[in-house]
Amino acid sequence: MPVLDLFKLDGKTALVTGCTRGIGRAMAAALAEAGADIIGVSRSLLPGVSAVERDVIAAGRRFSAYACDLAGRDAVYEFIQKVNAAHPVVDILVNNAGIILRQPAAEHPDEYWDEVLNANLNAPWVLSREFGKRMLERGAGKIVFTASLLTFQGGITVPGYAASKGAVGQLVKALANEWAGRGVQVNAIAPGYIATDNTTALRDDPVRGPAILARIPAARWGEPADLQGAVVFLASQASDYVSGSILVVDGGWMGR
Repeated sequence: MPVLDLFKLDGKTALVTGCTRGIGRAMAAALAEAGADIIGVSRSLLPGVSAVERDVIAAGRRFSAYACDLAGRDAVYEFIQKVNAAHPVVDILVNNAGIILRQPAAEHPDEYWDEVLNANLNAPWVLSREFGKRMLERGAGKIVFTASLLTFQGGITVPGYAASKGAVGQLVKALANEWAGRGVQVNAIAPGYIATDNTTALRDDPVRGPAILARIPAARWGEPADLQGAVVFLASQASDYVSGSILVVDGGWMGR
């Protein structure tokens, strides 16, 4: 097979959580451009009105929109039932949705902790288990998590987020250990400092913003488009022998 054909996703269906903006929107658009139909979900996604739907349709692919608050366990199971009824085969699962709530650890409330862990860890776990078991039955599938630099580092004033993303890194390995030999590859992408809504507070901080930029060897904040090649790689045949890996896309931050 020609090497570029390994990256084609023609005939595949990809489910992308947190798809309406930032990294999730860029990932959904990239997967569509590579040939996949997209099932999109976010808290308030409506059919026919989102920019990500326009992106997917412009790429010549189908888009199915679902609204779900992934921080609610019952809502997650209801969403899974709806997807399974309408889309018997989900070839690619991209666990991208996540939230970050900032408060120093000594004042970090239970409500923040619970909301972040439910959205960033518990929901991706349930989605991976439920869609993953169907992938195992077919003997093929790709699961891609959005990890973080805080999968490796502790961060400041985001203990719940750091805990959730550290756990995501271990979950990727745990699932990969069980499923790689059964045709399902589980991996993650760890974005560096990307210019999205989640990093607005950091970019606006007069002390931390310049300090972060000064440490990035690429000398710029990343853009959501910087993650597009990575997600297509991990969703495609090109990564069939890649399992349990966390692909860091950070402009060189972790190497410094």
